Amino acid sequence: MLYLILIIIGYLIGSLSSAVIVSKILMLPDPRNLGSGNPGTTNVLRLGNKLGAALTLVGDTGKALVPILIVKFYITSNSLAITLMAISIALGHIYPLYFNFKGGKGVATSLGIFLVISPIIAGLQIITWLVFMLLFRYSSLSAIAAALLTPLYLWALGSEPVYIALGSILSVLILARHHRNIKRLIKKTETRFSFKR
Repeated sequence: MLYLILIIIGYLIGSLSSAVIVSKILMLPDPRNLGSGNPGTTNVLRLGNKLGAALTLVGDTGKALVPILIVKFYITSNSLAITLMAISIALGHIYPLYFNFKGGKGVATSLGIFLVISPIIAGLQIITWLVFMLLFRYSSLSAIAAALLTPLYLWALGSEPVYIALGSILSVLILARHHRNIKRLIKKTETRFSFKR
């Protein structure tokens, strides 16, 4: 019963789209209708609002970090329970109930999950993203690299099998959400990120 409750709560919390909510509060254009059309940090930044992008990042990370933190320290530290809630939060973010099931790509939400489960893994995700961004200046490629390497990092650090499975599932979800970016990367039409902004 606890597992089911955590899954439902996780999905409902994950369905809160930070990009859409922040844009409405700051009276910015709906990120789903402009730029890449993705309600995420990078697209809000591309639309020219650094504050909105920062708040979106905090929101997407926090909606995974805070609930899982509460569950882990006040309800149960059971790794399966935490994993099920984490997956449901990610699914809510990607397929939000409140926004016609059209959500973000799950990168910041994945970071929030691992900030609780393993800060070391979260740190490695950030480092991987930064290295790829500095080398290639593609936000999508950086996110894909961090996602794909997460299960390997978990395995190398001897994490619990259930958390390795979690990392693998999140990696697949993030990769699937980046399918258009992957096509553009192959065709060399993907937009590079400019550090001059």
